[in-house]
Formats: sequence, C-alpha cells, structure tokens
Amino acid sequence: MNGLSKESVTFLEVDESGETQRIDNFLFRHLKGVPKSHVYRILRGGEVRVNKKRVDQTYRLKLGDLLRIPPIRVAEKTEAEFVPAVEFPILYEDDALLAINKPSGTAVHGGSGVSFGVIEQLRRARPQAKFLELVHRLDRETSGVLLVAKKRSALTGMHEIMREGNSDKRYYALVLGQWKNTRQHVKLPLHKFDTPQGEKRVMVREDGQQAHTIFSLQKSWSAFSLLEAELKTGRTHQIRVHLSHLGFPIAGDDKYGDFARNKTLMKQGLKRMFLHAHSISFNHPLTGEPLQITAPLPPELEGFIARLDAAAA
Repeated sequence: MNGLSKESVTFLEVDESGETQRIDNFLFRHLKGVPKSHVYRILRGGEVRVNKKRVDQTYRLKLGDLLRIPPIRVAEKTEAEFVPAVEFPILYEDDALLAINKPSGTAVHGGSGVSFGVIEQLRRARPQAKFLELVHRLDRETSGVLLVAKKRSALTGMHEIMREGNSDKRYYALVLGQWKNTRQHVKLPLHKFDTPQGEKRVMVREDGQQAHTIFSLQKSWSAFSLLEAELKTGRTHQIRVHLSHLGFPIAGDDKYGDFARNKTLMKQGLKRMFLHAHSISFNHPLTGEPLQITAPLPPELEGFIARLDAAAA
C-alpha cells in the first residue's frame, strides 16, 4: 500500500496486510506522526470512507475494501530515523512464517531508547514484503529463535496457538550455583513495575500474574549449572526473575544477576547474559504441519561451556 499524500485525498485498496484489522489500528500504522485523537476525529466525522460508506472505529477491514482518507499532514521523517537493512540468519522460512536466529544485544523492535530493532531492519531489508510482524518477543540480551509472521492470518494463528498453550518454547540458561533437582516446576506470580529511573522491572509478588516455568538440569560444575527452561506462560523476564528469586541468577544478567560475579565473568570471557532461546515447537498455523525450529548455542556461549569443562577436567 502506498504512503499518504499531504495535499490530496488518498485512496487505498486493502490487501492481505490489512485484512481483518480494525480500521483505527490500520490508520495508526499508516498515519505515523498523526495524533490518535485526530485519527478518531476524522473517523467520527465520516471523513474516512470504506467503499464510499461511513464506518466506526471498530470496523474490521476486508480484502479489497477501498479506503478514502482525507488530506492529512504527516510528520516528516528525520534523518535520525535511518534504519539499516539487515537480514538475520534464517532458521526456517515459508510464505507465512520466518524464523531467525536473533543475536544477543539486538532489540526486537524500536522504543525505550532504542531507535530500531530486528523488525525494522528486516522491513528495510525486504522492501517488497507487504507484511512483517513479530509473533513474540525476546529480551535484547537473549539470543535464539525469533518468529516473524509474513501474513496477518499467520500472525493471528500463531497468537491463538500461544494463547492456548499449544507451543513449546525452550531456553538454555547458565546459572550461578549448583542446581539440585533434575526437573523442577516453578510457579511464582510476577509483578511488573517501573524503577525511579523509568526502567521496566519485574518481581515475584503474590498479587502478580500467574507464571509457570519448568527447569531441567542439563549439566553442572562446581559453581555453575546449565538448565533448560520450558515456558508454560510467557511473562516479561519470566525465566530471569524466577531463577534470581530462587537464588540462581543467570550468568551475565545485568538486571537481576550477581553484579560482582558478572564483572569477574566478563574477564573470563562471558561478555553477555547466558540465556538462549534454543527451540520452539508448534503446528503450523495455516497448514497444521508439526514444526520444530532450533537454534544452536552461539559460539561465545559454546566457548564458555568448553572453558568450564576444561577447568573441571
């Protein structure tokens, strides 16, 4: 779909990227820089027409709908908003889904002091793609499997799969200390809050949202344990906060970790948080085909494990 002209009425035909979307959400996406209050005003005033008819803000767009959008002054993009075109290592791709191996240190999207992330760089690298949206999120310092939808039907399908608990997400985490149980269910409610500096944080609190992680011991050394974490819910910072609360912070975690130990670990070669999304399994949202997508441990994490093994030998 073409961008909006400032001087004249614009007509847009809805393609698959807008199909089933509410018209207000569609307009927010296509009128970046225009206040939401103004979008609602032109909707209420009947200045936006669908197939020559007035619609309210809850109208869901259909394939082939013709939108009339009145002249609107859209904020100019500044040079500071330059986004580099980047393709990330592809783990799986078809016409509906893309799975990439996200590197540590890259945000999944812009915001909170980050001007761009994976999704903006992918869109710049694939200008011909009509639709690219994140299916889920990974913390900036977490590496591994990240799913992107290439069709709205795939996005809504994947969201339903995840909401119903029909996907299996697994992570590897190296923690400080000796984990005892081979397999342990952790059910601790999580509460989100902002620090006085405005940073988002999470803590275990009785009135928080239900959160459930299953930890399985993979390997242990005198001062470290390698765990596989299976997410049964998908709360913000869930694995990190569950482990920190239990006294087993993730090595290199700069928010919930052991900061003194992290400094020592950096000197020993671990310069990032040891949390890696290594596997996701689900039935394809459009074909029903069973899929398992895996991402190998990055070399810097493999190397640190090798050093632990060598020191223990």
